[in-house]
Amino acid sequence: MLETFETERLILRERTIEDLEDCLEMDCEEEVVKYIPEVRELLNSQNKHIAFVKERIETKYPNGLGYWTIESKVNNGEFIGWILLIPIDNVGPEIEIGWRLKRDYWGAGYATEAARAILTYAFDTVDLENVVADIHPSNRGSIRVAEKLVFTVEDSVNENSDDYVRYSIFRG
Repeated sequence: MLETFETERLILRERTIEDLEDCLEMDCEEEVVKYIPEVRELLNSQNKHIAFVKERIETKYPNGLGYWTIESKVNNGEFIGWILLIPIDNVGPEIEIGWRLKRDYWGAGYATEAARAILTYAFDTVDLENVVADIHPSNRGSIRVAEKLVFTVEDSVNENSDDYVRYSIFRG
């Protein structure tokens, strides 16, 4: 069971199967998945999309890692999106942070607020030395979030894909 966190405007709680419909609906927002080709491909088959999201929800991640649903404290617990802290590509050894928010919540600092809480947890509770984020070079919104959190660009592009740039942050 993952810890629940509260920030000024958000509640971050463990993502559960009850979040499935909200996650599927969010993924159908074209702009939300614009830089995530593996998800865009899944949208061609509702069954494959459901299976993919369900598998991610039901996966048992190492202790202290997983997905959190992001809810609004202001809008009566409305689903905003999710944030993850998991082994990269579900294998590791690096631990990645990632976020996906409904389009209506972009540009208001919610991703930064959620990521700041999860990074504090990653370094202070899970005792990680560093966390990475793979971001598409055209995804200006996610790049801005990484920059606000003081991630730095690594010299090389992620070995697994020519489409993402690896950002890193170290415990400091």
